[in-house]
Amino acid sequence: MSECIQISFAVCRIGMYTCFRALCCKGPPPARPEYDLVCIGLTGSGKTSLLSKLCSESPDSVVSTTGFSIKAVPFQNAILNVKELGGADNIRKYWSRYYQGSQGVIFVLDSASSEDDLETARNELHSALQHPQLCTLPFLILANHQDKPAARSVQEVKKYFELEPLARGKRWILQPCSLDDMDTLKDSFSQLIHLLEEKEQDAVRM
Repeated sequence: MSECIQISFAVCRIGMYTCFRALCCKGPPPARPEYDLVCIGLTGSGKTSLLSKLCSESPDSVVSTTGFSIKAVPFQNAILNVKELGGADNIRKYWSRYYQGSQGVIFVLDSASSEDDLETARNELHSALQHPQLCTLPFLILANHQDKPAARSVQEVKKYFELEPLARGKRWILQPCSLDDMDTLKDSFSQLIHLLEEKEQDAVRM
């Protein structure tokens, strides 16, 4: 009987030690990879609001970016250090000065904008897709303001922006989004992170 008690006590001690090791001696979780991105788009496209929402910031504190700002946007499997550039006419000509060091691009467009603004956005996107410092990088193109009645569909945007012929052979994603649909927005960024990981793995293999 006493042997059984001793064995049970020994098993119990081993079990407690195992639990203690699991709870108290576990090493820190592996660091999440970080990627440096540039976010561009015309004024009013909603860049600042989308990034602020992803960072769980209060909408009352959102102020349109006039120069540039940097946000660390956390996701479960990565941290995106996003450099957002203002989209006013007098700032867009300086965008390329801030491209260096970028590992990916976020382009936000207002899918409910006027024809003139949509044409300007198309020209800016075409310029970015062909820029020497960006042309090999993954692109996430967000057709924002899908909650507005005048919003163009993703298919309409793809056709108008001529993305299929222009971006053939490049890593790019075109997704609808709005502040009211955070699940779709987060899924879009998850796809971008996957493209960033793929590009990183390709670089390692070379």
